[in-house]
Amino acid sequence: MSCSQTGNKTHDTAVANAEGVRQTAVAAATTQAAVTAAEITFYRAVLSSCRSNLAGSGSEAAISALKSLGTSGS
Repeated sequence: MSCSQTGNKTHDTAVANAEGVRQTAVAAATTQAAVTAAEITFYRAVLSSCRSNLAGSGSEAAISALKSLGTSGS
């Protein structure tokens, strides 16, 4: 996922860290289920950071991605 900078350093750092973890997990994944789990974990981290650091702004994309990955959007 290409991540844009929001100007909120705490959020931008949290998303960058989550992306690094996601990339490592995907690279080590041996099954599609492991890749999906890494994606879900990433988007949950993004959603949490949006809620904590941006008063929920920008959370729509993470919720949509989570829904497409088979979760209820959370």
